[in-house]
Amino acid sequence: MLADVVALLECPVCAAPLASAGAALRCAEGHSFDIARQGYVTLLPPSGRLDTGDSAEMVAARAAFLGAGHFDRLRAAVTAQAVAAAEGSPGCVLDLGAGTGWYLASALEAAPGRLGLALDASKPALRRAARAHVRAGAVACDAWHRLPVRTGAAAVALNVFAPRNGAELARVLAPGGAVVVAAPTARHLHELVAGLGLLTVAQDKRRRVDAALGASFTATAEETVEHRVDLSRAEAAALVAAGPSARHLGAEELSRRTEALDELTSVTVSVTVTTYRSPTSPR
Repeated sequence: MLADVVALLECPVCAAPLASAGAALRCAEGHSFDIARQGYVTLLPPSGRLDTGDSAEMVAARAAFLGAGHFDRLRAAVTAQAVAAAEGSPGCVLDLGAGTGWYLASALEAAPGRLGLALDASKPALRRAARAHVRAGAVACDAWHRLPVRTGAAAVALNVFAPRNGAELARVLAPGGAVVVAAPTARHLHELVAGLGLLTVAQDKRRRVDAALGASFTATAEETVEHRVDLSRAEAAALVAAGPSARHLGAEELSRRTEALDELTSVTVSVTVTTYRSPTSPR
């Protein structure tokens, strides 16, 4: 793991700075965390959990779907807002719920010189995120606890279809920093939702996002990315297998339902990308 990335991290047990110690990270209090051979490190407090992370099967399905280019417009919108939001603020690009690091890698390509941190609860995802970009580091952590990131370390945080810990996001952002959130609208993938009986998106999704971030943040920029894509049966199956419905229905039931799809299905992509800033930020 890059030494510059290590300098952004803190011990999940005592919050002291971490430093490289061979194939591990260690703090001055003696807490030590091994770096996995795939390049990521697990920084988990005693009461933290990783059992909510995506499975290897879900991660593989997501990587296959994203690689087909169907969400490229969404990635471009997230990247554009991230670069604009980070301008003038010091720090890294942090991705909370980074998955494979696909969105983070794009933001880093558009922000030369900035470091990246991919945070996720899924070790299979982090094995890919650790290789997503040469300036990125990958960390397994629990989003609902104190993040193992030093206060003020990030210029901008990405949050794409992921959990939102508003208090911790506010803490790790540098003055003037922002959070870029991508959240589905009620129209997102509605053809598959209706046809396969998948989990629905709440009509008040925006209100829920605002509430999760808390009073520390105010929306300052917003764009809804909406277009239609034609998915093969295999691509639709990969998309469904990568999402939350896979947890509720199980692989066998999902396979049975997706087998009933037409060979080609036209699906609506509808995601709102919003930049949130603290009311006390200078911009």
